[in-house]
Amino acid sequence: MNPITDLTSLRDALREFCAARDWHRYHTPKNLVMALSVEAAELIEHFQWATPEESLDLAPEKRAEVADEIADVLIYLTELADVLGIDPIAAARAKIVKNAVKYPPPL
Repeated sequence: MNPITDLTSLRDALREFCAARDWHRYHTPKNLVMALSVEAAELIEHFQWATPEESLDLAPEKRAEVADEIADVLIYLTELADVLGIDPIAAARAKIVKNAVKYPPPL
């Protein structure tokens, strides 16, 4: 497996990983969105009852668990974008432009 250094190499690694397990037939947009939602909820659980200060100062073990959940969210989001043929960087760039118009900086 090639090193994963950007979204393109992550996408390619995920394609290879899923193909080796014949998972592509299960990775429909519907299933991927549902899995993404579950993983996002698991990420939320780590912060659910934390104070703002606690959420900024995670213990090393908690930080590792949060990193795993962030990875799960990123993986499913990357696979969803791939299945739908959406470039997530281009989509984010376009959304930032829209948000800049919608939310101009204060004068």
